[in-house]
Amino acid sequence: MAGMSVSAFHRNFQAVTALSPIRFQKQIRLQEARLHLANRPDDVTRAARLVGYDSPSQFSREYRRQFGVPPSRDAVRMRETAPIAGRMLP
Repeated sequence: MAGMSVSAFHRNFQAVTALSPIRFQKQIRLQEARLHLANRPDDVTRAARLVGYDSPSQFSREYRRQFGVPPSRDAVRMRETAPIAGRMLP
């Protein structure tokens, strides 16, 4: 589709994004899961499944690697630091 061999595509993709296509896709999936967790912090397993992970433990490992904390802890942190609608900031 891109008009180049698989190896040429991989090389060009990595030159532009600094990531392999697989790593780029994984990063996008984990960011999408993180957005889901920001809205529904008690739903880690569902977030994993929504972005294509069949294994919650694999999802947890990769999430921790990407964001530095397990998904459940990150979800709680995001919820605690999220601005409350209508609240005036000091």
